Amino acid sequence: MSSQSPNVTLRPVGAEDHEFLIEVYGSTRAEELALAPWTSEQRHAFIQHQFTAQQDHYAKTYPTANHDIIVSDGRQVGRLYVARLDREIRIVDITLLPGARSAGIGSYLIKQLLAEAERTGRVVRIYVEEFNPSLHLFERLGFSPSEQQGIHLLMQWNPSQHA
Repeated sequence: MSSQSPNVTLRPVGAEDHEFLIEVYGSTRAEELALAPWTSEQRHAFIQHQFTAQQDHYAKTYPTANHDIIVSDGRQVGRLYVARLDREIRIVDITLLPGARSAGIGSYLIKQLLAEAERTGRVVRIYVEEFNPSLHLFERLGFSPSEQQGIHLLMQWNPSQHA
């Protein structure tokens, strides 16, 4: 994998992005929903409901967070939700569409946040489900678990440990 930028940019989420964001969220639930004996309409309604609940939670918990669309080579490929707190950069959510995964896009964006953390003296944290394949990405980038809540691991990267 190259250390060069995979031609990735971010742009703020707008009202016109709602359906795309539902598609991105739905891609994270596709495997489990394939097991449910539901119609496509029922699946879509479930995804919309869950997406709305997640968005409401993020907005209440991290009211000042940046919510961006990830664009690679001119195509929308995912979303990045980041809260910049006093002592911490919290990656609230980073999700790429399946076709954009394992292409260096997530690594590139996370490395940008790690560089920001080094400059500002903040730790970077993200909750990751212990069975999520992205856990290996965070471990490879130097994150380590700092606490566990159910199936969620709070992964942390501390600039003082990587100086």
